[in-house]
Amino acid sequence: MDLTKVDKILTNHKNDKAMLVAILQDVQDEFRYLPKEVLNHISKSLNIPLPEIYDVSTFYKAFSLKPRGKHICSICMGTACHVRGAPVILETAKTHLKIEPGQNTPNMQYTLNTVNCVGACAVGPVIQVDGSLYGNLTSMKTIQLLKKFEKD
Repeated sequence: MDLTKVDKILTNHKNDKAMLVAILQDVQDEFRYLPKEVLNHISKSLNIPLPEIYDVSTFYKAFSLKPRGKHICSICMGTACHVRGAPVILETAKTHLKIEPGQNTPNMQYTLNTVNCVGACAVGPVIQVDGSLYGNLTSMKTIQLLKKFEKD
């Protein structure tokens, strides 16, 4: 693993312990997850006990300690989305991708997640792919959306 990228991230944050969450965000942006070797390196570089780094890494749902797919697909299961058909959208995505929430496709193209709310209740059901929201979904629109990202 190339730790020079991690060192650059640490330098960008002035090796400041108080910037741990921001550092972990940047690391995850770089590697798409938080590799154990990188967390060990951050621990030594910032003189923060490794268990403390794991506490932060596991507290926030946005962080992942295992590899994730190229595209992070999160289906909102909040109340408004749920009553507007989110369970059908989830089943459609699961069937199309052939994975369950929390899993990656074998080709590492997708990671499928469910979330409680993305704050776009007026346009539910909603899928968030790589931070972009897509609303007013149907099963057909969901499949079209997933196929669009498969071409990327």
